[in-house]
Amino acid sequence: MQKIELNGKTILVTGAAGFIGSNLVKRLLNDLQGATIVGIDNMNAYYDPSLKDYRLKELESLNCQLSTVNYQFVKGDLADKALIDSLFSQYHFDIVVNLAAQAGVRYSIENPDAYIQSNMIGFYNILEACRHSRDGIVNCQLSTVNYQGVQHLVYASSSSVYGGNKKVPFSVDDRVDNPVSLYAATKKSNELFAHCYSKLYDIPTTGLRFFTVYGPAGRPDMAYFGFTNKLLKGETIKIFNYGNCRRDFTYVDDIVEGIVRVMAGAPERKKGEDGLPIPPYAVYNIGGGQPENLLDFVQILQEELVRSGVLPQNFDFEAHKELVPMQPGDVPTTYADASALERDFGFTPKIPLREGLRKFAEWYKQYYG
Repeated sequence: MQKIELNGKTILVTGAAGFIGSNLVKRLLNDLQGATIVGIDNMNAYYDPSLKDYRLKELESLNCQLSTVNYQFVKGDLADKALIDSLFSQYHFDIVVNLAAQAGVRYSIENPDAYIQSNMIGFYNILEACRHSRDGIVNCQLSTVNYQGVQHLVYASSSSVYGGNKKVPFSVDDRVDNPVSLYAATKKSNELFAHCYSKLYDIPTTGLRFFTVYGPAGRPDMAYFGFTNKLLKGETIKIFNYGNCRRDFTYVDDIVEGIVRVMAGAPERKKGEDGLPIPPYAVYNIGGGQPENLLDFVQILQEELVRSGVLPQNFDFEAHKELVPMQPGDVPTTYADASALERDFGFTPKIPLREGLRKFAEWYKQYYG
């Protein structure tokens, strides 16, 4: 593993107005010294853009309070190759964290175009820009002193790549050749693309398979957020597979901690016996390894919503639950084996579900009133 000092580096974070991306930028703003952070997001309307505006305003406010990092935000799309190339040419990024993607399993069934544009073409543009970041070194055209091109590309994969795997917990050594949604297929494709570019162009890449990320200011299409909205309106929530689903929920702070540690540890560049690069490529799970039954999850969520005052003390939970069959594209269980992350970076997600849902409920009460 090649250790990278993050202070003083120039870092690109894609999806910077998104749930995970904004929390990562917040962490970097607080922790780093002398760095330049560029965030990019297309601010699409997949869910309420006002939530993305809220996250950006939080980052702007934090940036105004701090003077240790140069932070810039760019509104733009990864599928715009000219824009991506111009950003790489302007900033000479040392580290790239690609979190921008069209998310959601169910949405991919009805709207496949969005996934091809963002998750496939957008990621390809990032890979190409990383590849060509070293061109100026060879041609002696760069004015940036000691610039070595992109030292590490970290990108978001997903637990969805495991599809309907029966073996649990899910290990990065498991075969993942049978996706059950287009979203999962695009994420597996990202891993294949990254491996190819690591092998051909000696680009250190690390993919992170996230497991059901949740927390304050999260995505409204996620179950915990959607359930809260429905319960508050007096609507019925649907619990799929008749409640016989388990999810390995991971609080967003744990996800960010994992990303930051991985950013600072790139796969080492090495040559094989044939003189060609051994792919500097790695994939890790980031999940707590403690899958929760959906019925237990809903019970904890309800209790924390009452505790925070989002729902009244006398709310009739049973009248607002409906057990329904499994939906297309979904899987019965997600369960992370994060032992590789623990082995290489000394970290395993630890924030328990109740603590995380309590923080979400308190934020929800504050944000929506």
